[in-house]
Amino acid sequence: MHIHNLSLQNSVLNTFLSEIRNIHVQKDSMRFRRNIERIGEILGYEMSKLLNYKSSTIETPLGHCGIDLIDNDIVLCSILRAGIPLHNGLLNYFDTVENAFISAYRHHKYNPESFEIIVEYLACPNLENKTLILADPMLATGQSMVATFEALKPFGNPKELHLISIIGAKDGVDFVDNHFDDSTHLWIAAIDDTLNDKGYIIPGLGDAGDLAFGEKLQK
Repeated sequence: MHIHNLSLQNSVLNTFLSEIRNIHVQKDSMRFRRNIERIGEILGYEMSKLLNYKSSTIETPLGHCGIDLIDNDIVLCSILRAGIPLHNGLLNYFDTVENAFISAYRHHKYNPESFEIIVEYLACPNLENKTLILADPMLATGQSMVATFEALKPFGNPKELHLISIIGAKDGVDFVDNHFDDSTHLWIAAIDDTLNDKGYIIPGLGDAGDLAFGEKLQK
C-alpha cells in the first residue's frame, strides 16, 4: 500500500489539525465540522494528482482553450456518521462523483475493551472498474475500513482504491497495509503513535462523531 502522510511536510493543514485536536476550539461543533471539511478538501486535492486525465477543449467568450480534465469514474463512500463532514469536503472538489454511504460502528458485546465492527446500512452504486474513495476520518484499529470494504465487494470490483483519513494510529495504518493490496493508496493528514486500551487514538482528538454531531447512546 502507498501511504501518503501529509504531516511530513508543513502546510496550512497544520492549522486545521491543531484546531480539531484542541479541546477548547473543538467545543464549537460547527467549526469542528468545517475544519474536517477543509482537511478533506486538502486530502482530495493531493489525491487528485494521481488520477487519470484526458485532453479537452473548452470554449471561452474569446476563443478556445485546451486543458486536461479528470477521466476517472469515481465513487465516494463515507462511513457514517463521523464521515459526513469529510465526505462534504471531498465532494466540494469532486462534485460530479457518484456517492455511497455505509454505517459501521463498534459493538461492545462483553466489555468496553473488546468490540466487533457492525455494518447495518449500505447504499452504493455499481463499483465495477471505477475509482473508489473510501473515507473515514479516524483510522484507529483499521477494522472499520477493512469491514467496510468487505461489505462493498458485492457491488463490483473497483479498478482503483483510495483510502482517506484525517488522523490514524500506527497500529491501524499497519493493519490496513496488511489487508489491502500494493496498488491501494492511503491519504492521511497525521499518524499518531498508539491506541489506548479501548482502541482510541492517542493523542488523537476524541470521538469525531460526537464532536461533530453530539454525543450518542451506545447500543
